[in-house]
Amino acid sequence: MMASMKDIKLRIKSVQSTMQITRAMKLVASSRLRRAQQRVTESRPYHETLSATLSDIANSNSDFTSMYMQKREIKKKLYIVFAGDRGLAGGYNSNMFRMIEAETKGESCCFLPVGKKALEYFTKRGREVVTDAFPLVGEISVSDCFEMARIVCKGYVNGDYDEIHVAGTVFKSVMSQIPVTTQLLPFTPKPVEGHREVILYEPGSAETFNAIIPEYIAGMIYSVMCESSASEQGARRMAMENATNNASDMLDTLSLHYNRARQAAITQEITEIVSGAAGSEG
Repeated sequence: MMASMKDIKLRIKSVQSTMQITRAMKLVASSRLRRAQQRVTESRPYHETLSATLSDIANSNSDFTSMYMQKREIKKKLYIVFAGDRGLAGGYNSNMFRMIEAETKGESCCFLPVGKKALEYFTKRGREVVTDAFPLVGEISVSDCFEMARIVCKGYVNGDYDEIHVAGTVFKSVMSQIPVTTQLLPFTPKPVEGHREVILYEPGSAETFNAIIPEYIAGMIYSVMCESSASEQGARRMAMENATNNASDMLDTLSLHYNRARQAAITQEITEIVSGAAGSEG
């Protein structure tokens, strides 16, 4: 009985230590989540304005053509995939990889992984990786997003791949993060209702459009990165909160078992003392 009590006590200490870690990780994730949400809000107007400008150029010029809009036979696709730098974030990483596998099944694809988990996933499975220069999402800067845009635009122009998609996780709430893919190239302008005035661009609409495309792709990549970072922190905060609550429930159960074991040990000692006293009197 005493050995059982010792085991329970050690287990209680172990759970308490784990709960302290999960509680601390929850607080860290909450702090990072607030900063990530702010970046999401600040990044949206930039790529929305670029997207609207590109659509205006494409829709307002009847003779407009661009290599970035021309659809061609799909021989290979490129996916820019954002995943986490660490685990302990619930289903954040696994949901992303499950979606990618479903979308790319039976297709010829290459990948530009962003984040340690994404790089590990595609490398271990022998998938074609365009570059491994962006292993940590937490260290990605705006200039890195422009570098990624330069790499993918160059590959697209050279015919290395015929479609470019970016895969990230949209942050809906702390409890809801949805992995999605967005096609970047060929660019599809948003339909515009009603009559549009013809706008003249210098040096020309095609030149202006082609110059904006890398900026647009860099902006989209940065926006997806912000959304994915917020989603990762939201998923980690929720996972750590659940882990903390489970640890608390486990402590309650272990405390109950410990008290029962302690009460049984006390009862047994009293019984032995009473039995010994009765025997000595006899």
